Amino acid sequence: MSVVVDYEADIYLDARPTYPAEWYSKIAALSHHHHLAWDAGTGNGQAATAIAEHYDRVIATDVSEKMIDLAKPYPKVTYRHTPPSLTEDEMVDLIGGENSVDLITVATAVHWFDLPRFYAIAKRVLRKPGGIIAVWSYSTDMAVSPEFDSVMAPFTEKALPYFKFPECQYVVDGYKSLPFPFESVGLGSEGKPIELEMKRTVSFEGFLRMVRSWSAIGAAKEKGVDLLSEDVVKELETAWGGSELVRPIVYKSFMLAGTVSN
Repeated sequence: MSVVVDYEADIYLDARPTYPAEWYSKIAALSHHHHLAWDAGTGNGQAATAIAEHYDRVIATDVSEKMIDLAKPYPKVTYRHTPPSLTEDEMVDLIGGENSVDLITVATAVHWFDLPRFYAIAKRVLRKPGGIIAVWSYSTDMAVSPEFDSVMAPFTEKALPYFKFPECQYVVDGYKSLPFPFESVGLGSEGKPIELEMKRTVSFEGFLRMVRSWSAIGAAKEKGVDLLSEDVVKELETAWGGSELVRPIVYKSFMLAGTVSN
């Protein structure tokens, strides 16, 4: 399960922001044991390698073989390609078996999943009691400066129709409509995700790489629409203050965490 298709993998690996270390510490503190974690839809392995600081082993899976090939090697992380053809039983065995996983993480990916299937597998592999599942994402809503934000807002509005729906609607509404059939552990609950902020300092070129990794950009191109035309990029660059200027970005983020009811 992956956020991006293979042709976007190189851009995705380079462009996406990193999640704060304190998020992982807070999530890890909730699980009763720290033997095995599963990072589903691992993408470039960013969350998997960070979670490995808190767990003995991490199984990191993705439906994109190219993303797995590009993922960051790490001693305690085992990457596994999981094509959709795998049965639920095969997925359970591959991850570690029934009642074996102390933590499941899904970083900016769960909205792409076959949710009933994923949640069924999650409930089978999570350790009971005390196993934790945490899912989070960040939206296209970000803050840079009043001048830049006023230019970015209409660009985002133009991009929204090209995001895949209903999957991307979960992100647009901050996971408020995302099904999440787990018992709350104090970090959000179904319909009520906790709101977070994620900060990153980048140049305009770094920011542009991130925007190019949006699924809407590729989807629009397939329909003959260039959302990032030369004129649009120039307007954004001017509002930013120049291609080399480094600015902090604040991304609006959200998280849900839970456990299997006894």
